[in-house]
Amino acid sequence: MTGASDGIGRAFARQLAAAGFDLVLTARREAVLTELAGALRSRHGVDVQVLAADLAEAEQVGRIAEATAGRDLGLLVAAAGFGTSGPFIEGDLAAELGMIDVNCRSLAEVTHVFARRFAERGRGGIVLLSSLVAFQGVPRAANYAATKAYVQSLAEGLHAELRARGVDVLAAAPGPVVSGFGGRAGMRIAAGQTPDEVAAGSLRALGRRATVRPGFLAKALETALTPLPRFGRVAMMGRVMAGMTAR
Repeated sequence: MTGASDGIGRAFARQLAAAGFDLVLTARREAVLTELAGALRSRHGVDVQVLAADLAEAEQVGRIAEATAGRDLGLLVAAAGFGTSGPFIEGDLAAELGMIDVNCRSLAEVTHVFARRFAERGRGGIVLLSSLVAFQGVPRAANYAATKAYVQSLAEGLHAELRARGVDVLAAAPGPVVSGFGGRAGMRIAAGQTPDEVAAGSLRALGRRATVRPGFLAKALETALTPLPRFGRVAMMGRVMAGMTAR
């Protein structure tokens, strides 16, 4: 599991451990992962391996692949990612490119590694974290929305490719989530879904569909946006994002 130290990734870790699954947790902050692993072992009696990795660095997925080569893993939750906000041309280019590295390049690489393992074995599951913003361009979060559009498209394609190989692939596309994500992205998320709601809804949907909007809020926003033409969705999301990023 990537991105396990906070937010949605941490919620997945807690829920899977409570269900009795052994875990391999990866994130940048080793101390936070170690503390979480200790708590999960103590409370649920599961085995938890910690692998500190910064997925913005190109060689890190290779380290994860090597460290897990001998383990019988059956589920990948790719929850690592971050966002930015504000006008694209006023943003820091290094941060924007780093976001592409984490949200797209490393996700593709880690998915390729584990999808091949699962397909060779004939069973497995993959959860990729998409977003409500994946389905249209979003002013003031243009690059972030573009990275999530990549994730959504990849998950949909892999769902069809790998189903006959015994591998279930799911795109989880929540709406606003109250977690540490908003602070790092420069967004004010006053109300939203909880990470636990997103994790629980995603795990229930795995193996049943290609995309899930977990939680009531995500479904309500989908209902509001779906009737609009694409340019209308862009305009509406632009107004929403302007309110969330107003200084």
